Amino acid sequence: DEKIVQRVEFVGPQVGAELRNQGIMAIIYALGFILLYIAVRFDFFFAPGAIAALIHDVTITMGIFAVFQFEFNLPIIAAVLALVGYSLNDTIVVYDRIRENALRLRGRGLRDLVNTSINQTLSRTILTSGTTILVVLALIAFGGGIIRYFSIALFIGVIVGTYSSVAIASPTYILLRERSESSGKATKKSAAST
Repeated sequence: DEKIVQRVEFVGPQVGAELRNQGIMAIIYALGFILLYIAVRFDFFFAPGAIAALIHDVTITMGIFAVFQFEFNLPIIAAVLALVGYSLNDTIVVYDRIRENALRLRGRGLRDLVNTSINQTLSRTILTSGTTILVVLALIAFGGGIIRYFSIALFIGVIVGTYSSVAIASPTYILLRERSESSGKATKKSAAST
């Protein structure tokens, strides 16, 4: 029984370093443009939370690949960029609901408003992530060697991206908004006392 090699890839060290550097720069540019987009679409207080969540997602995914010494190649960079988009979409859904509820539920405290918004979007988030994970698991099981690591990166990214929009992006927004409000009150008090 003779085995047939269907595909062979070889990249020299200089080209490999160049591809790695270009992949890292692509991720950095993507994060920079995302920061700009969110700052324009929402306001400045939302953008740092989204970027923190995205950096968290990319770091965890790449960290797991480093710990288990999985192969890191161009399809993995594509998977990381795909999970950046996936995670950002989830974060924007939560941020949109926070913005809508800020207008509809005036008078509520900030933490209560964000908590309500997360609860309203949680079922959608879980259903979307669940169906995506089912597809990615099918790719891991039946996809073959070429897309196995791509699928593993997506699997890790979907899990991490799902909780980061709730547990990182939203609390960062709360932290920045509360700091701004407390510094604004301190400024008003010092202006009133003079």
